[in-house]
Amino acid sequence: MALSDPRTIFSIHSVAPYNRTTGEFYGIAKVLDSSSIAISSELIQLTGGSQKFPWAIENGVSTAEISLSVGQYDNFLLELAYGKAPTLNAAEATGSVTTLTNKYGTSAVNTTTGIASIAVTAGNSADLKFGKYVVKVTDSGTDTVSVYMSSDIDFNRGTTGTYSNDLLKIGEVIIPGIGATVALADYGLEFTGGSGTIALTDGDTATFEVRPPNTESTDLVIGGASDTVPEIGMIIYAAQRGSGEMFEMDVYRAKLTGLPFGFTKNEWSVAEISAQAFYDSNRNGIMSMRHIKP
Repeated sequence: MALSDPRTIFSIHSVAPYNRTTGEFYGIAKVLDSSSIAISSELIQLTGGSQKFPWAIENGVSTAEISLSVGQYDNFLLELAYGKAPTLNAAEATGSVTTLTNKYGTSAVNTTTGIASIAVTAGNSADLKFGKYVVKVTDSGTDTVSVYMSSDIDFNRGTTGTYSNDLLKIGEVIIPGIGATVALADYGLEFTGGSGTIALTDGDTATFEVRPPNTESTDLVIGGASDTVPEIGMIIYAAQRGSGEMFEMDVYRAKLTGLPFGFTKNEWSVAEISAQAFYDSNRNGIMSMRHIKP
């Protein structure tokens, strides 16, 4: 009888994390690069005297380290890595502006003597530009505020934006009283003044954020005090061989250690996710393997 063909594994096809209680899948990761499961044991050596080699060796603690290179940042992966589900916002056909909030001092935002609110200028949503904005009182004598923006990444949307200095200033407006409005040209934004006489204090600041028209958007705050990374299972498939062979690993119980965000020049971001598998007493093991050969 000839030797059997060796069992081989080629590439990777998918990883599907699942809920250990219900068995339901969180989703599937398919944009994958080099990944591995490394099972190893500590070796405990007995040494003594002048003998240069151990008298005996026994196995100590074993570990199962999982490494996944994932080129996608889906909501389910963020939830499993950071213990909090991202907020998926509905489509915003005309974009959105968050509430203007005092950051330094208290005079910039005031419904009576400061800026009452900020909103999208009617009919100008195409000029909204993605980013974080700072409004600073730069001349209280004339009720003038300067507006600064975190990046020029979206300046080409609608009417082209531009910086006017190295402090990332994009423009300035004079805040009107008695509830009147004033537009920030080229950015689709409209400031509404307070209902009374404007009384600003130089140096006070306020902040807000802008989303241009979109089909969806996602928000997530990472690192909350009550966030808890869940225990999960995951099923890993190697690529299907040309022979039709398939190889599956079912990791019974594991935890992710995070989801790195890579920003390398002119390269797709690939997250090197680390996880560790540990013992599942109900299934009496840490993982199972299945191989099928048509």
